Amino acid sequence: MERFINPFSDMGFKRIFGQEATKDLLIDFLNDLLEGEKTVTDITFLDKEILPDFNEFRGAIYDIYCVNESGEHFIVEMQNGYQTYFRERALFYLSHIITRQGRPGGDWHFDVKAVYGVFFMNFCLDDIPHKLRTDVILADRETHEQFSDKLRFIFIELPYFHKREDECNTNFDKWIYTLKNMETLKTIPFKDRKKVFKKLEKTVDLASMTPEERDRYEESIKVYRDYVNTIEDTSHRSWRKGRMEGRAEGHREGRVEGKIEMARNMKAEGLPLTLISKVSGLSAEEIEKLS
Repeated sequence: MERFINPFSDMGFKRIFGQEATKDLLIDFLNDLLEGEKTVTDITFLDKEILPDFNEFRGAIYDIYCVNESGEHFIVEMQNGYQTYFRERALFYLSHIITRQGRPGGDWHFDVKAVYGVFFMNFCLDDIPHKLRTDVILADRETHEQFSDKLRFIFIELPYFHKREDECNTNFDKWIYTLKNMETLKTIPFKDRKKVFKKLEKTVDLASMTPEERDRYEESIKVYRDYVNTIEDTSHRSWRKGRMEGRAEGHREGRVEGKIEMARNMKAEGLPLTLISKVSGLSAEEIEKLS
């Protein structure tokens, strides 16, 4: 029987990184992620839902959205299922934060604060080197010199992490190992070297939950497992469709049809519209038209 929560479920992820009582866990993770670059001393959580400026435009809903003591913005997301346009979605999300920093009048001179996007992924991106961490910055194509430090993407592809406990040399490794193996662990490792992990152990212990929290967690786990299974089944059938047709175009069409079918199944299960949109990549309007 599991002792600790699944950190990849919606409630599990936000219990660790998205609540005021445990914000020191997020601060510690960000500092380990950006070690040698910057030190975050405090964060303030902001509204995770950003409404569009115009009705016909699309808004954004983040898992975790916060600013640090310097006013820099951090978007932290967990994505369990593959999305064809995931990189474009990440760009859309961070661009939202950039543009919303604008102020009316002539006194504002485009002094935007940096925006960081940190994306945990339980899948692998296409067409990039196979590695755990991909850092994307704005840089000159020829010299590779950084052009601006105001936009930063960090993609963490969890399937590429295979280290054993005794191979985790950096604090970042310790975080990823613990998160990836949390649901099967009997005790949280590295507590003697990372004091904050003592608090992490108490936070993720299922026995520490109230009955109401446990009910919400079990519902979150059900949603997580349902749509992960739906994604895997849909991806397999889409792959078979493309393979049987023997054409790249057929494979692409199969993926599109698969996403529509996945969204239709999730809608039939009564899952939240925002979750269906996040997993499938379809807009709320497209999902509402499905029957």
